[in-house]
Amino acid sequence: MTTALITGATAGIGAAFARRLAADGHDVVLVARDVKRLREQATELHDRHGVEAEVLAADLSEEKGIAAVEARLSDPRRPVDLLVNNAGFGNKGRFLEVSMADELKMLTVHCEAVLRLTSAAAGSMRERRRGGVVNVASVAAFVPRGTYGASKAWVVQFTQGAARDLAGTGVRLMALCPGFVRTEFHERAGMGTDNIPGWMWLDADKLVAAALADLDRGRTLSIPDPRYKALMGVVKLAPRGLLGGFSSRAGRKYGPK
Repeated sequence: MTTALITGATAGIGAAFARRLAADGHDVVLVARDVKRLREQATELHDRHGVEAEVLAADLSEEKGIAAVEARLSDPRRPVDLLVNNAGFGNKGRFLEVSMADELKMLTVHCEAVLRLTSAAAGSMRERRRGGVVNVASVAAFVPRGTYGASKAWVVQFTQGAARDLAGTGVRLMALCPGFVRTEFHERAGMGTDNIPGWMWLDADKLVAAALADLDRGRTLSIPDPRYKALMGVVKLAPRGLLGGFSSRAGRKYGPK
């Protein structure tokens, strides 16, 4: 039986990945900060699907947390076949309104942790000549969106570059770029969502199903919804100044994830 490790597993997209992968018969390693929620989730997945559900409490904004997950991914006795780097958060406020500590924490979680965990997983996978990594980015990667958008743009570029470097090794890497998803993301960041049109909201379970299908197809970038694919096509043609103006007016109040 194969094993999947999911970071940010207790809510939103991460929880949807855990549900889908467990339902498909994969053992899961659930990574998040909240031990109580992790244990409840592990029990539910084990009881419902009969899979092994391991709990790993770790804060990926801290060295200790990243190192703990690195060690689990590198353990040759317990190989991980699929890594989902989903942990992330948003900051409310414009540039210079957010504290430097929070900006650096975001870069640690979105960039350093993704780099290190992808490296740990892919190194072991390359030796076995099989495995996959899904790095959750955002459609915010394609518009001027301050530190959040910049960090997600890094995730996309890093993932696609690493995928090219590992071509032919049996290791697949894909950047997943969702739009607005009904999760705890915005509430946790204190971001309002009243101004977001209803058509822009995505269902986490459907998003995960589309993402896993794209991974199976060997894609290195997944925008898993026709609405957002069309929207990103428009974004590519729009002047950068116009996108920047839209971001400054609206994007700071709420961000896709």
